[in-house]
Order: sequence, then structure tokens, then C-alpha cells
Amino acid sequence: MIAGLRILFVVAAFLMLTLVLLPVQMVALGLGHSLMRRLPRWWHRIMCRIVGLRVHTHGHLSQQRPLLLVSNHVSWKDILVLGSVAELVFIAKSEVRTWPVLGWLARLQQSVFVERQQRRKTGAQVSDVSLRLISGEVVVLFAEGTTSDGNRVMPFNASLFGAASAALPLAPEGKVYIQPVSIAYVGIHGMPMGRYHRPVAGWPGDVALAPHFLRVIRYGAIDVEVIFSQTVAFDATTDRKNTARLVEARVRAGLISALQGKING
Repeated sequence: MIAGLRILFVVAAFLMLTLVLLPVQMVALGLGHSLMRRLPRWWHRIMCRIVGLRVHTHGHLSQQRPLLLVSNHVSWKDILVLGSVAELVFIAKSEVRTWPVLGWLARLQQSVFVERQQRRKTGAQVSDVSLRLISGEVVVLFAEGTTSDGNRVMPFNASLFGAASAALPLAPEGKVYIQPVSIAYVGIHGMPMGRYHRPVAGWPGDVALAPHFLRVIRYGAIDVEVIFSQTVAFDATTDRKNTARLVEARVRAGLISALQGKING
């Protein structure tokens, strides 16, 4: 009974919040007003509270630009979590565009959709991302290319760093800065998240979205750690594969520290 009431509350709150902010966002997009970046952050922040995601940040978003954030990817909740702490643009796989509700919201936030299986479109997609970087927007890349169980970081795809290379000719200092970010789901209702509750955190690709969404809402009160690590300068002399491995190692170190309760600051 209580779980059912909670689901009804979250759905009703989502609809009310979205319907109130939607017209404002559409006008801001049409005018190119800076509100189109701030409004999604407010929406994400409020939705985190409604869903029950308690976000704790460690470190700070770098002020260096152009800036590419590279993060591990655990769940659809990552969008709410990261979107609540900064004004960001997300790189999403093309399938997200067609998802019910989430795809629509992603389009309103001006996410960049990429078709990783069609190499002939790669150049245009990379150019789109690099232009966003040069314009001063902070772009988020989930370099694993898929979601995980939240207990590990899978190998990063070095080819996804192509946008950083493409942005170099127009970058003011001939550099693009890459900041590793770790997302760790560590607790539930104030208690460490054990093996039993790990499926609430992770959303592997073979799990249907709707049942997982309802499970998260039923539980609520999920503690999430977001760790911003030191940036990596990327220029014309930088090896893309080595950079991918370095960033991957920093993201993994942040995740392990958070899962083990060893985060300071």
C-alpha cells in the first residue's frame, strides 16, 4: 500500500513539475536564452529529491574550458544525478531518442545523439560535440558505451574521445580538458548498500526500464557519491588511447574509494 502511494506521488510530482517548466523551456530554446541550460538543472535537482536520490559531491567541476566530463555509467539515474550538480549536455546513444518520456526529455535538454554502429555518420556527430565544447558547454561522455552493475568500471572506448581531438583546432589554448567523474551508489535508507540492493543501483542493458524504474521509486532514499577528479589536458600531441586508459583508471579509483567508504572531503 505504502509503495503504491509512493509511486503515485512520484508520477504525479513528475507530471506537475514537467508540465509547469515545459513551456518555459520551449520558449528559452526558441530564443536561445541561457535559461535553457539552467532550467534542466533545476528540474534534475527537484526530481532527485522526489525520486529519493541523495547526491553527495566530492571535488569540484573544473572551471577550465573547453571541458569534457568522462564518467562511468550505472543507470538512467546517472542523468538525474549529474544533471542536478551542473549545467551539462549529455552524449546519448541514438536509441534514447525514441524512448518514452526519457527520450523526449533528452531532446528538450539538447542532448547529442550518436549512432555508434553507423561509421559514415561519425564525422558529423563528432563535429556536433566539438562545436558544443568550443561554445563553452560542458559535455558528458559515458565512455563505457553501456550501463553496468555499479560495482566496476568497464573498458573505455578510446574512439569516443574523437570529439576532443576535433575541438582542438578551435580551442583557445589548443587544448581540451577532460575531467574524470565517478558515480557510485553506496547506500539505501542510510545503510550501506549490500549485495541484495545492488540491483536497485545498477541497470544492465538486459533489464527492462519500467520495472527497474518502479523498483527505484519504491525504495527511495538512495545515497549517491559523485567524485570529480583532476583534469587531463588533451592537445595535438596527446595519444588518445593512453588518455582513455588514464581517465578510465581515475574513474575506477574514484568508484572503488566510494564503494569502500574511503572518500574524503
